Amino acid sequence: MKASAFVYPWDVNGDPAAGEWIAGLGLPQVTLASAYHSTRALTPRHPRHRVVTAEHAAVLYPVESERWAGRELRPYAAGDWAPGDAFGEACAALANAGLEVHSWVVLAHNSRLGAEHPGTSVVNAYGDRYPWAPCIAQPATRAYLVELAAEAAVRPGARGTELESLGWYGLAHLHAHDKTGGVGLGDAGQYLMSLCFCADCREGYAGQGLDPDALAVRVREALEPVWRGESPSDGGWAGVEKLLGETEAAATRAWRDSVARGLQEDAVAAVREAAPEGFQVLLHADPVSYHCGANAGVDPAHVLALADGVVVPCTGGAGLVTPFAEQGVERAQGVQGAVIAANFTVVSGMGGRPHALGDDMARARALGANEVRLYHAGLASDGDLDAVRRAIRGL
Repeated sequence: MKASAFVYPWDVNGDPAAGEWIAGLGLPQVTLASAYHSTRALTPRHPRHRVVTAEHAAVLYPVESERWAGRELRPYAAGDWAPGDAFGEACAALANAGLEVHSWVVLAHNSRLGAEHPGTSVVNAYGDRYPWAPCIAQPATRAYLVELAAEAAVRPGARGTELESLGWYGLAHLHAHDKTGGVGLGDAGQYLMSLCFCADCREGYAGQGLDPDALAVRVREALEPVWRGESPSDGGWAGVEKLLGETEAAATRAWRDSVARGLQEDAVAAVREAAPEGFQVLLHADPVSYHCGANAGVDPAHVLALADGVVVPCTGGAGLVTPFAEQGVERAQGVQGAVIAANFTVVSGMGGRPHALGDDMARARALGANEVRLYHAGLASDGDLDAVRRAIRGL
């Protein structure tokens, strides 16, 4: 099983030993951030710093000014946490250490965009905006995301890309000082709180035969007993249907699925047009299409006919691999087989299980995974990396 670890440019730049210690993990590949959201990150081995604060979502290379001329929505340059061509500098250092570099591109997750252009954000049924979540149904936002995908993915030195957040983002968000967990919303409640009611989505619901004003009322009514703790909101899609009604639920999902599929098709096509032959395109994905977040909900058959494969969240178990693996087997009968990469958190302090990585990888392989992703080499302690090194030797 081919393995790759996620890395930030600031893990590498300014540390002459970084390429050596990352290659020393036994990995042939790294997935290096080229466009990333705001974060506060530990750098436990860097000779110059221990904490890096990326203040806003930014591209980690010089913006191509001609590409973005005349556009209101455009990517933000990084500050002193990733100056200049931070991606290019880190890419070169990693390649010199013998590592194959793929870009890591975060798309529909940008709090600064939402703050400066509030009209781009998802709006819930109560009228609350989610500034971290661009509404992917809006034409201008979609055009921005597609252009960003092409620019940030196909960087000099990159042999492929992994596109994260290429779909709907919703209520759930690893936000600074997040205090939204007071009521257990469950899978169904999260879906209802992630439905967007901006002008474009209202028009989309109308196209599905729904009255958007009545739908917003219905969502609020359905959630009221959840807020009071009188009704559970779990149970997967059946829970959504129970809260919202089967007809309304199906219509909202049809709208959202069509929007997400269209964006994914356009973004992958733009990357392929900009990329050299053989450039690999993967999506961070969840096999349940109504799910939101960094691992965008997708239809497995559709996404594996579109991209070269997927990166699947597996920290809570490798079960999400199975739907993709089943579709990958069918695909392999006619064309090149799909990449099904099981993504494991290997930072103990972030809920990872580096000391069980060997067993977890074996389980993922048994379910159909053929590659592994490790989150995150730069954030992990030396002890965590020792466990990773031992597990990789066993591949």
